[in-house]
Amino acid sequence: MTPNPNGHDKQCSVLIVNCGGRETAHYQSLLLRGFRVVEVREWPADEVALEHEIVIIVLRRIDSVSVTAARMRAKPRFGNRVLIGVTESAPSAGERRHAVLVGYDDLVGESRDSRVLIARILRMLRARPEHRCLLPEKKRPAA
Repeated sequence: MTPNPNGHDKQCSVLIVNCGGRETAHYQSLLLRGFRVVEVREWPADEVALEHEIVIIVLRRIDSVSVTAARMRAKPRFGNRVLIGVTESAPSAGERRHAVLVGYDDLVGESRDSRVLIARILRMLRARPEHRCLLPEKKRPAA
């Protein structure tokens, strides 16, 4: 973990909201990379969402992207948390643009390599130092 200049030692935390219950490879990959990961099967209460710097919504349908972004961003004190949608298939460039316009920071597919998702999360967190959590190292030590 990279030392935090603000003196906070909190591990960066990811909340995966997976109301549909589909399996994704992202959960395990995020854990292995050094994030604290919590997955819930129902829409989270406000206080649950606020415990995490990153919120990932596993979307049942791409057409629910607007509603889910608005619902999450409307939570009190949600602020500038990283919000990423995960779709069943790889989203088109237009779908990604639409997702960003309605409040997501990014939209990725389930089948997409988790390294892409993790790289995007790390980039977003580095641009948001107000979260004050420890970022996983860029490279994992050799086993």
